[in-house]
Amino acid sequence: MTQDTSSRGLFGAAPSFSFEFFPPKTPEGAEALLQTIVTLQDFRPSFVSVTYGAGGGSRELTRAVVHDIQQRGIPTVPHLTCVGHTEKELEEILEGFVKAGARAILALRGDPPRHGAYDPSRDAFHHAAELVRFIRNWESRRSLPYHLTVGVAGFTEGHPDTPNRLREMDYLKAKIDEGADYICTQLFFDNHAFFDYRDRCRLLGIRVPIIAGIMPVTSASGMNRMAELSAGTNFPARLLKAMLRAGGDKKSLERVGINYASQQCSELLDAEVDGIHFYTLNRSKATLEIYRNLGINNYFDVDRLKSLNSLYKN
Repeated sequence: MTQDTSSRGLFGAAPSFSFEFFPPKTPEGAEALLQTIVTLQDFRPSFVSVTYGAGGGSRELTRAVVHDIQQRGIPTVPHLTCVGHTEKELEEILEGFVKAGARAILALRGDPPRHGAYDPSRDAFHHAAELVRFIRNWESRRSLPYHLTVGVAGFTEGHPDTPNRLREMDYLKAKIDEGADYICTQLFFDNHAFFDYRDRCRLLGIRVPIIAGIMPVTSASGMNRMAELSAGTNFPARLLKAMLRAGGDKKSLERVGINYASQQCSELLDAEVDGIHFYTLNRSKATLEIYRNLGINNYFDVDRLKSLNSLYKN
């Protein structure tokens, strides 16, 4: 049976609450990200993750953002992808992230660059499980004085490249068996799909934390963008009907998306989810509203919440 590592690294308390950011490409974007971080850090997130451009295009930017966030005392999880890298390059990137203060990595296969030539035969690895094994071997050779927490991606409604769902779960199990500590899911809007996915993981003996990925729909264009980025994600009729009722009004659409995501999170918390990961798009407003709707204040106390739950159950 797969080892339970829920007490390691980022998961000293449950449920965890975390955010995802991407490296800005302009000074204006950098300033906007800084303001978002300043706003959200008061919620004392369990960690924040920082994305990595297709083919590693934002490598230096990712490292800089990791360093800046770590300096604020927030545990930071940079993404690392197989695509576009040799083993030597991956070692250099890992060294850079660790020097920037990272104590955790999200290991992904990654997407090929959208522009320019790409030769997959140059890649050292083609599957995330291979990357997890490589990270663990590198960690062992480096004799780090701490356990490097490694996360991997999960797909509640299936990975578009793997239509065989049984085989897909075998691939997920392989990532855990190679040493991954937790799973962070792709964004989803159907909690039933998440609960079924969690059950299937447990049936396979996967006992690591499974973090639910949430991204509120705040505009029609945003929803179309999500559909492109997360191929295979289901948009439930209940959400679509609510958006149609908004009649194209921007503020109403935003409110619908925030309310829907708030209801999602409330149901997940009631079902004792291991954690919730907010895909912020470097903005704080929607996440702040969801926190308020859930009754989570700026000094969220997990122990206090557990005490309240205990009183409620009694």
